[in-house]
Amino acid sequence: MTATPAPTATTDEFAPLTIGPMQVWPPVVLAPMAGITNAPFRTLCREQSGGKGLYVSEMITTRALVERNAKTMQLIKFDASEKPRSIQLYGVDPVTVGKAARMIADENLADHIDLNFGCPVPKVTRKGGGSALPYKRNLLREILREAVANAGDLPVTMKMRKGIDDDHLTYLDAGRIGAEEGVAAIALHGRTAAQHYGGTADWSAIARLRESVPAHIPVLGNGDIWSADDAVRMMRETGCDGVVVGRGCLGRPWLFKDLVAIFEGEVDYARPSFADVSRAMVRHAQLLGEWLGDEARGVIDFRKHVAWYTKGFSVGSELRVKLANSSSLAELAETLSLVEQSQLWPAGADGPRGRTSGNNRVVLPEGWLDDPYDCALPSVDAESDTSGG
Repeated sequence: MTATPAPTATTDEFAPLTIGPMQVWPPVVLAPMAGITNAPFRTLCREQSGGKGLYVSEMITTRALVERNAKTMQLIKFDASEKPRSIQLYGVDPVTVGKAARMIADENLADHIDLNFGCPVPKVTRKGGGSALPYKRNLLREILREAVANAGDLPVTMKMRKGIDDDHLTYLDAGRIGAEEGVAAIALHGRTAAQHYGGTADWSAIARLRESVPAHIPVLGNGDIWSADDAVRMMRETGCDGVVVGRGCLGRPWLFKDLVAIFEGEVDYARPSFADVSRAMVRHAQLLGEWLGDEARGVIDFRKHVAWYTKGFSVGSELRVKLANSSSLAELAETLSLVEQSQLWPAGADGPRGRTSGNNRVVLPEGWLDDPYDCALPSVDAESDTSGG
């Protein structure tokens, strides 16, 4: 590993993040990402951080959980080393959300429940779900009330966006409603649904939310945290109590090691050589195979991570294609060995990764914007396996 200097926090500048009975240090949360933040990826990130921080499962639909869908029950399995256990739920029906929260509490399935109100995907918003839902204030309130009432002693948090678009911002109302209904923390992605993942996250909105929410309720910031420096800068600029890291850790599980270092006042933090990256890639694929019960399936599932891990390194188009088409651990390792292993961490490799589209028209149910309070429940197909915040 090589190291580069980085601005650091003083050891007394930031406090642990308090979410109900949980004390999270450093104040860093892994954002739920569909198909990404499964048990293997959470394991990699936790290993890098020495077990510090909070790592949330990928999104679980409440209807599928209550119906004990086989795929869903696999997704909520936690490794024995995962403490605390955190599940993100997504639902549109208050009663079903309440049943899911009670199931988690009664069956000891997790230690923390997060609610997703941030998904900007058209097939979700067109049914009134995801980031469209907070526009209907009464529906949002009912969902939060049912979740908190049925979760018992488990803390319930919420994650949302600024709103549907710049003309229909909802985050301040949603934050007020969340505080009134007893959520333990509120996370804000500083983009609207129309922005998807494009443009620049509006950190000033995070600051405004922090100012408007009672001080005892932590506010977490999300959006454009590509490095440990960004996390500290966001907290200093917005006054938020913690950060939520999403796309910044794609192909970069060691970002959590850097985050621990910077929050604990370390002068330097590590930058892996390609040899280190290669080992992480093989381990990631291996963990996926063990989790899925099939090595080939694990390597195939890993393919989507290849471009993120190799970004910025000199790999070559032919080898990139071969890596992205590997079907076994041996093939993956052999192809990686053909890349120059001594390459140092490339300049600019901490930039944006993942989806970056923006300025999209948000597809909504007919008449959705007519009344911000009254509406029929979104249809059951508003619940989707697609997540995002």
